[in-house]
Amino acid sequence: MLYLTRKIGESVIINGDIEVTVIDIRGKSIKLGFTFPSTATVLRREIHERIQAENRAAAALEGGTGGLDAEGAPPPAAASEPDKGG
Repeated sequence: MLYLTRKIGESVIINGDIEVTVIDIRGKSIKLGFTFPSTATVLRREIHERIQAENRAAAALEGGTGGLDAEGAPPPAAASEPDKGG
């Protein structure tokens, strides 16, 4: 884990396109501002963990992945199987 010290108004840049800025500090609370591409997903850790747990529970009920990938997104549309006749 990387530890940094920043003052109000100072920022860090992550991967060249995500900026985290310290907006305010009051007591033990810090307000952060984030600038990131629209393709990025940002979740609070507790929300991310809850989604992952729900996805694992759904996959267990369905005996597989539940149709979701590791990030909880549905896979690309699968091609339908050809008619086997009969």
